[in-house]
Parts: sequence; structure tokens; C-alpha cells
Amino acid sequence: MLAARRQNRPDPLTLEKTVKLTKSALLGVLLLASVATVASAQGDSKNPIKIGEINSYSTIPQFTLPYRQGWQLAVEEINVAGGLLGRKVEVISRDDAGKPEEALRHAIELSAKENVDVLAGGFLSNVGLALADHAQKNRKVYIASEPLTDALVWDKGNRYTFRLRPSTYMQAAMLVEEAAKLPAKRWATIAPNYEYGQSAVASFKELLKAKRPDVEFVGEQWPALGKLEAGTTLQATMQAKPDAIFNVTFGADLAKLVREGNQRGIFPKTPVVSLLSGEPEYLDVLKDETPKGWIVTGYPWDQIDSREHASFAANYYRRFKEYPKVGSVVGYATMQAIFAAIKKANSTDNEKLVLALRGLKFSTPFGPAEFRALDHQSTMGAYVGKLDLRGNKGTMVQWRYADGKAYLPSDAYVKARRPAEAMK
Repeated sequence: MLAARRQNRPDPLTLEKTVKLTKSALLGVLLLASVATVASAQGDSKNPIKIGEINSYSTIPQFTLPYRQGWQLAVEEINVAGGLLGRKVEVISRDDAGKPEEALRHAIELSAKENVDVLAGGFLSNVGLALADHAQKNRKVYIASEPLTDALVWDKGNRYTFRLRPSTYMQAAMLVEEAAKLPAKRWATIAPNYEYGQSAVASFKELLKAKRPDVEFVGEQWPALGKLEAGTTLQATMQAKPDAIFNVTFGADLAKLVREGNQRGIFPKTPVVSLLSGEPEYLDVLKDETPKGWIVTGYPWDQIDSREHASFAANYYRRFKEYPKVGSVVGYATMQAIFAAIKKANSTDNEKLVLALRGLKFSTPFGPAEFRALDHQSTMGAYVGKLDLRGNKGTMVQWRYADGKAYLPSDAYVKARRPAEAMK
């Protein structure tokens, strides 16, 4: 029995050789793994960080072309400074033609074929919602640049979607502060009949009634986006005998409405509170037809003297030989937010980016901003003032900067509307 046990024992010399061989093999494996890791890291450092950007370039060029120049400037600046995580930043851009189905098609291609690290962009609210849905289903971070509908961060909000610009609720709240001071009790509304217009009117009504329980809304007009019949719309609006009007039209529809209202003598006789109408994109079109006295949100670019804005405006003009517009600011700030998130996460992993974006502080030409962790809404603000003419051109006067943080709804309000799973 003892002899058998001795026969089964490994020879000490053989054991020693085996251990040495095993150690040698293990060191070889570790060395190969180390070399592979370094090679992989070097490969990653050569591959660019890809941002997939989608917007309505052919449909709304007055906003989206300056927007593109804004993000181009930001990307050029970061690459000159060495890029992110030692890698160059590359933006792969697509035109959605203002159609949700086109935006979705591009999002699928950018995510699956181009393997972009982050998605960004969107102008129309229905397009933004389509991109947000894609983001949720594919666990891909989406920074919504311009879509303003409240649903984007509330009712249809999700873990992977973050919004840069102040929402319709926030901008309505900014305007309501001024609207509530008017003696007007009877209000009419004119808004495009899609998500953005519906959301804006709902928020304005809710907030104005909270401040002025005596007001009533006596008429609503819902023209199709881009198909406003100004004469018919204004005739129906004025039949309700409103004391004031809340307007949400923009672009070509806004120009038609203003021209018809001026010809009929409705403006500036009837007070108007109007979303976005103080933005250079629209004032440049209205020119000497700009209606005096309208209370608006906008961007008095030539009157802002903050350090952040002065630096941005100078660099933008030096690069493109034109003054910035709101689109320029939004495009630039969108990229600044993405860059800050990647730096904070020290990664392009989307789960790490979500955590980095929640509560993220970043810089914009309007000043510092952050994404509220609860609903992923940015605190970037807007300028509120009145329209006037200066040298036969529209401008904003008596303006102030409304910090978005002061116009966010309460946590309880958000929790009542945002899906619970979106806050995990």
C-alpha cells in the first residue's frame, strides 16, 4: 500500500520543472495579454469619437445652417486642443427633411453602420420624440438640441435622452411673468397643430391661469405647420374679441401672420406674447415689418456683453464672417455638453455617459448650465424682452436673461408626469 502511494507521488524534480514551465507559460500569456491591451488602447486612440448628428437642414435652413456652423466651431476647437480622451472628434451629419421617419432611418444607420458613440440634434418636436424613442430602444445616448416639447423629458422621457434648450413649459413660464402684468383678460391662441404647438399652448394656459385666475381663453387657432392661411386665421381669432394673443407660429408662418396682421391694423394694437419671435433667424426675415411691442423670447446677440458670449461671438465671426444666431448658440452648446460628459465619464460607454450627464455642469455662450438629474432637462435659459425697430430692422429691447433654473417645475410636478423607469 505504502509502495503504491509512493509510486503515485510526483517526482520532486519533475514537479519543480512543471512549476517552472507553468510559470513561464503564465508569464507568456500575461505578456501577450498586456501587448494586446496596449495595442487595443493604441487602436482606440487612433479611432475617432463619433457623434451622429441629425437635423432638418433642407426644411428649416434659417435655423439649422447657423446651428451646423455652431457645432462645427465647437468640434474644430476641441480637435485643435487635442480632442477627447486622446482621440479626434468626428461628427457624422444627416438631414431628416423635417420628417420623423427620415430621422429614425438615419438614427438606425448611424447607430448600426457608423457605430456612433452619441446621437444629437433634432429641430421639430415630433422628430425629437422619434429620436428619443430610438435612443431608449437601443440604449444610445441622445442629446436633443432644439426639440422643445415637454413630452421629451416628461411623459415620454427616458433614461438615454437629455434636452439642451429650455422647454415649452420653461419658456412659457418666462413669458407668463410678463403676460400676467397686462390688463388683458380675454386671450386667444395661434399655434401650429403638432406636438410643439400643442405643448406650448397647454403650458401657457396652465401657468397664466395659476397667476391670473381671472383670465379666460376665448379662441384657439391650429393651422397646419407651414400651411398658415394668415387672413382666415386672424379673422377667426379676432371674431372672439380677445384682449391679447399668445402666438407660437415661427418661420414662414410667422412672417405671413405678421404681414397680414400689420395690414389689417391688428398689430401693434392688440398685445401679443410670442414664443421665439425675438430670435435673429426670424427678425432677419421680418425686417421693417417687425411688430413693435410684442413680448417675446429671443436672442439680442449684439447687446450681450458677458465674457462667455463675447468670446463665442468673436470666434464665430472670425470663423464664418457673420454674426451668431440662436441656432449657432444651440449647435455650439450641444457639443460642449457632449464633450463635458465624455470627459467626466472618461469613456464613451453609454451607461457611464448617462451617469455623467445627470447633474452635469457645462458651459454655454449664455453662461453655465447643467442637466437636472431628475428629468434630464438643461438649465440653459433664454432672453425675454419686447420687439422694436432699429434702423428698419427688428431688435429686442428691455430684455433680461431668464436663467432656466428658475423656471423648472417642482420635483413633485415632474414625478407625476415622468415614467418611473426613466428616473432609474
